[in-house]
Amino acid sequence: MSDAVPNPQTESETLLDPVPSPVANLDASALEWHPLLSLVAGYAISRVGREAIESLTPSTDQRWIENQHRLVAELRALFDSGASIPLGGLFDPTQLAAKSRIPEAALEAAELQSVARLANDIAAWQSLLRNPPAAVNAASGSIAGLVEMLTASPALAQSVAPLTEQINRKLMPDGSLADDASPELSRIRHEQQRQQRVIEESLRSALRRLSSDNQTQDDLITIRGDRFVIPVKAEQKRRVSGVVHGASSSGQTVYVEPLETIEQNNELVRLLEEEQAEIHRIFVALTRLVSTHAEALVAGARVLALVDTLQARARFSIAYDCVRPIFSAELFRLESARHPLLQKRLRTSGGAIVPVTLQLESTARQLIISGPNTGGKTVTLKTTALCALMAQSGIPVPAAAATMPVFSAFLADIGDAQSIEQALSTFSAHIVNLDRLSCLAGPTSLIFLDELGSATDPDEGSALAVAVAAYFLASGAWTLISTHHTSLKVYAANTPGVLNAAAGVDEVTLVPNYQLRLGVPGASAGIQTAERLGLNAAIVSAARERMGTQQADIARFLENLHTQLKDLEAERKAARAEQYALNTERARLAREGDIETKKRTRELEQKLSSLLKDFEFQMRQTVAAIEDRAGQLKLSKESERRIQRLRRDFEQQFNSTVVAHRSGADQNDPHAQPHIIGHVSVGDNVRIKSMNKVGTIVREVEKDLFEVALGALKMRIRRDDIAEVLSSTAVKAASSETPLHAASRQKGVRVTVTSEASENMRSEINLIGRTVDEATGELEKYLDQAFLAGLPRVRIIHGTGMGILRRGVREYLRTHPHVASLQEPTQQEGGAGATVVELRQ
Repeated sequence: MSDAVPNPQTESETLLDPVPSPVANLDASALEWHPLLSLVAGYAISRVGREAIESLTPSTDQRWIENQHRLVAELRALFDSGASIPLGGLFDPTQLAAKSRIPEAALEAAELQSVARLANDIAAWQSLLRNPPAAVNAASGSIAGLVEMLTASPALAQSVAPLTEQINRKLMPDGSLADDASPELSRIRHEQQRQQRVIEESLRSALRRLSSDNQTQDDLITIRGDRFVIPVKAEQKRRVSGVVHGASSSGQTVYVEPLETIEQNNELVRLLEEEQAEIHRIFVALTRLVSTHAEALVAGARVLALVDTLQARARFSIAYDCVRPIFSAELFRLESARHPLLQKRLRTSGGAIVPVTLQLESTARQLIISGPNTGGKTVTLKTTALCALMAQSGIPVPAAAATMPVFSAFLADIGDAQSIEQALSTFSAHIVNLDRLSCLAGPTSLIFLDELGSATDPDEGSALAVAVAAYFLASGAWTLISTHHTSLKVYAANTPGVLNAAAGVDEVTLVPNYQLRLGVPGASAGIQTAERLGLNAAIVSAARERMGTQQADIARFLENLHTQLKDLEAERKAARAEQYALNTERARLAREGDIETKKRTRELEQKLSSLLKDFEFQMRQTVAAIEDRAGQLKLSKESERRIQRLRRDFEQQFNSTVVAHRSGADQNDPHAQPHIIGHVSVGDNVRIKSMNKVGTIVREVEKDLFEVALGALKMRIRRDDIAEVLSSTAVKAASSETPLHAASRQKGVRVTVTSEASENMRSEINLIGRTVDEATGELEKYLDQAFLAGLPRVRIIHGTGMGILRRGVREYLRTHPHVASLQEPTQQEGGAGATVVELRQ
C-alpha cells in the first residue's frame, strides 16, 4: 500500500530547489495525490512549471510552507490588480548556458531566439516586481520575497534586457540574419546582389543568342549547386560552349553554365563562402554574449519556474475558491471543505458538491465516521487527506476555513488491497498494511482507515477494529476511521479522546445527503440501502426477518437519536429565527427612539423660540417706556426692577419648559409653557407680540394658528405670538393710547403719551434735512400710524439734493411690509423731490 511520491530526474529539478524536509511516509495513490497535482499543474504556463508542480511533495518545514502560501497570496494579488504574467518564454537554459561557454561554439538561431524570449520575460518580471502595482502593496503588504529572489543573485544584478535587444536586432523572425547584423555582412550581401545582376545579364544575353537558333528549352535562368545556368535541349548541348550541371528528370533538357559566366559564378561562390564565414562569426559572437549572461539566465529561469508554479496555484485557488490555511498543533478543523477532483467532475456534469465540516483537537484526535453505504464516508476521508496534503505543499485549500497541525506522515488503508501476485486476500492485505501503519504511527501522523474490520467474520472483525483504533489512539496519532461496526460506535461514545460522526442520510427517503454530523454515530441502514438500490423485495423482507433483536433495537435507538437531533436542529433554527426577529424589533425600536428624540428636540427648539419671542416683546415694552424722555428720570429705578423681574420670569419659564420637555408634557399644556396663552376664542381682542398691536380674532385657521383683524388688515399669527387677551376696557384704552402709554401704566409707571386721532392723521411727512438713519426711523413710526389710520396713500417729501436721502428712503420703502407700491409724483406734487406710497389694505 505504500506509495511514496516519485522523485524523477526531471527538467524542473535543475531549476527548482527540492522541497525542504519532505514528508517521509506518504500513501499517495490511496489518497489520490497525483491526480490532484495533475489538476493543479494544468494551470501552469510552461512545461517546467507543470513538471515542478507534478513533482511537489508535502513538507514538514512550517517556515517553508507558510512562505509558499504567502507567495501564492502575492501572486493572487497580482492577478486581482490586473497585472500580466510574462512566462511564455520560460524553459530550462542550463544546457544552452553550458554550451555557450565552449570556446568558438555557436548556438543555433532557434536556440538564440528562445534565449531572447527567456531574457525578455526575466527583464519584464524584474521591472514588474521592482515597481509593483499599488493594489498589490495594499492587498499583500509587499512582494519583497519575489523581488529578493530576482535581485539576491549577483548575476541578476545586471539586466538581461540588452541580450534580448542584440539577438532580436540581428535575427529575423524566420531565424535568418538581418542584412545589417554587421557591416561586413551588409557589404558581402550587397556584393552578392551586384554579382547576381552581372551573371543574370550575361546569361540573358546568352539566352537571347541561343533562342534565335532554337537551342534553349525554356527562356529562363535557374540555379544548380549555387551556380546560375540556362536550360538547353539535350541534342543541342554540344553546340553550347560551357559546363553541364545536370539534366532534367526526363533527360530532354540539360543545364549548362556558359563559358563566359564561369568566372562570374566563381566570384559569386566566393562571396557566398564569405557570407557563411561572417554568419558563423556573428553566431559565435552572439553565443559569447549569451555566455556572459548565462548565470543570470539560469538564475532568472529558476525564479520564473517558481513563479509559474505559484501562479498556477493562485489560478487554481481562484477557480476552486480556496483559502490560505492556518497551522496549529492543537486543532485540526476544516470548514466547508470540498474534494477538488470530485468538484471538477460534478462541475462537468452540472452537479453540486456537498462540503464537509469536521473538527478534532489535541485532546480528541480520533474520529469514528459511520453511516450508510454511498453516504460519503470515504469521500470525507479523502477530502480531509487532500486538504492536509495541499496545505503542506503550499497549495491553497478548497474550504471556507482550514486550521491544522503540520504532519510528518500521511498513512492510509483505503480500498481493496487484494494482491494476487503476493497471494494475499483482501483481509490479509489489509492486515499487512495495518501492521506497516502501526510501526509508522506517531503523534504527528495523520492516519485514514476505511471500513476498518471488514472482509472477515463480523464479530472478530469488530473486536479487531476496536483494538486497532485503541492502539492508534494510544500512539497519539490523528486518526479518521470509517466503519459499519456497532462496537466501534460504542467505543467512540465511551472512550475519552474519541468522537463519533454520522454520514448524513435523509430519514424519510433514506437517500444519502453527504452531510457529516459530528457528535453522533450513524446508522448503516444496509437493508434500507439495498432496498433503495432495487434489491429483490423478497430478499429484503427475508433480511429484515433474520435481523436479530439486538441489532433491531440498536437501529431503532440510532433512528430515534437522529430524529431527536433533527428536532433539536429545527428548534435551534426556530431560536435563531426568533433571535433575528428580536434583533430586528430592537433595531426598529432604536430607530423609533431616534425619531422621537429628534421630534422632542424640535419641540424644545420651538418652545425656546417662543420664550425668546415673549422675552423680546417684554423687553421692547420696557425699552419703549425708557425711551420716553419725559419720564426717563421717573423710570430709571422702575426700569431696573422691571428688567430684573423679566429676567427671573424668563428663567422660570425656560426651566419649566425644559422640565416639561423631559417629562414628555404636551406643548399646549400651560404648565409646560406658561408664557403661551392657553385659551383664545373667536372675537377675543389680543395683543400681538411681533407688532405690539391689538387685533381681533376672526377665526382659528388650524391648531395654534389664528386669523386676526387689524383694522382693515387681516393677517395670520401663531398662538405663541399672542402676548395677552384684552378685556373690552383694555381695548378702548389701547385704542386711545400708544403702546408706550399702555406699557407705562404697568406696575405704577405714570408716563402718558397721547396719539393723534386718525382723522387728524397727515397724509404726508417731510424728511428734508435728516440723515438716512434719522429719516428711516421717523418713517417707520409714520407708516405704522398711517397704516392703522387706514390711509390708502401717503407722500414722502425728501427733496432732491445729491439724491442720497432719496435713494435711502426708496430702498427702505421697497422692503417695508405696509408698502404695496411706490412711484414718483408729478412735477406739481414735487417730482423727484418726493415719493408717493400706496399702502396695503
